[in-house]
Amino acid sequence: MFKGRAFKFGDGISTDQIIPGRFAHLRSNLPELAKHAMEDADPSFVSRVKPGDFIVAGANFGLGSSREHAPLVIKMAGVKAILAKSVARIFFRNAINLGLPVLICDTDKINDGDELEIDLEAGSILDITNGVKLGFGKIPEIMLRILDDGGLLAYLEKHGDLKL
Repeated sequence: MFKGRAFKFGDGISTDQIIPGRFAHLRSNLPELAKHAMEDADPSFVSRVKPGDFIVAGANFGLGSSREHAPLVIKMAGVKAILAKSVARIFFRNAINLGLPVLICDTDKINDGDELEIDLEAGSILDITNGVKLGFGKIPEIMLRILDDGGLLAYLEKHGDLKL
């Protein structure tokens, strides 16, 4: 069970907005790069986000280039999960591989700043602020284990292979 605040974004948030290209020189310094997460979508994001908070977005989150750093710096900034109407396929896969849950759901009833409670196993979201309950479907067991272990590499180090 996760609890945190919603940081609401619109449709079409690209990997260039998540990690602006002008900071590409920081790819070898991930803690420094994470200080610029979401900067072009919301310049104050990193200064306001707290560990355990959530990004809540519209359609097609993470579109653009396949920058693996994009979900990683979001996670390093403290975000516990991303909720969106839809997500670019490669962003989704990169996020799961890095241990960052991406939940596909209708985000229209969630407002910026709402307090949310998420149960990954049950596939449920409770917006504590307004009482709205949402679902995001069942996450496959193997993905839950990968997320629980902190990502694919951590899972493989712990278990040795993908025990489907």
